[in-house]
Amino acid sequence: MVIAAHPDDIEFSCAGTVARWIREGAQVCYVLCTSGDVGIAEAGMTKARAAEIREAEQREAAAIIGVQEVVFLREPDGLLEATLALRKKLVREIRRFKPDTVVCGDPQALWSGDGYINHPDHRAAALAAIDAVFPAAGQPNLFEELAEEGLSAHKVYKVYVITWDRGDNYTYVDITSTIDLKIAALKAHRSQMGDWDPTESVKAWAAECAKGLEIEYAEAFRVITFADAAPKVELPEAHAAEGATAVPATGD
Repeated sequence: MVIAAHPDDIEFSCAGTVARWIREGAQVCYVLCTSGDVGIAEAGMTKARAAEIREAEQREAAAIIGVQEVVFLREPDGLLEATLALRKKLVREIRRFKPDTVVCGDPQALWSGDGYINHPDHRAAALAAIDAVFPAAGQPNLFEELAEEGLSAHKVYKVYVITWDRGDNYTYVDITSTIDLKIAALKAHRSQMGDWDPTESVKAWAAECAKGLEIEYAEAFRVITFADAAPKVELPEAHAAEGATAVPATGD
């Protein structure tokens, strides 16, 4: 399961990894906290119409990767907060889909380099996702009313936290064989891409991430593993930073 704030967040950050996992047999669900309805700055564009466009683009992008299920929580775009109500919605989706692995952003990432401040919606979605994973989704005495919907507690095995920098003990997934799918999926977000072709930039980012790993392109994560949970699917090994031990990659 991948949890993100807006349509296109997943394609920018981790779609190459998702595509690889799907090739290896994983089933993946996307959960978008908002529909990106303030993300089209065109005269006469309403929020309702923008949401329709962006949801359709996200479904198209997901289909390119091979993701069959996309859930939109339709929280307010640009005003997302990590509330208990949002946490409950995410717990509901985790208990329903029962993923081995949850992928989300880094709630502590305020900026990257000297030219980018992380969107507050990204941080809110990431914090809500992590709080939903632990302890809420796996604790039957939290959100007990979800049991009335037939949704029993579920413990996630791993959390892949998306990172945009490099560091020891990070996990690097080789996306050399799937980077073209990642780019194609990103291009499906036509309302956001405009005339910009993301190919060169995406390949440059992924190549920088793969430096020193003897692979061409990679995506990077911090991986949190819960010892008291067990995976249903074991997927290919990921690469680790120089001097670190390789970590197996498991995906849902």
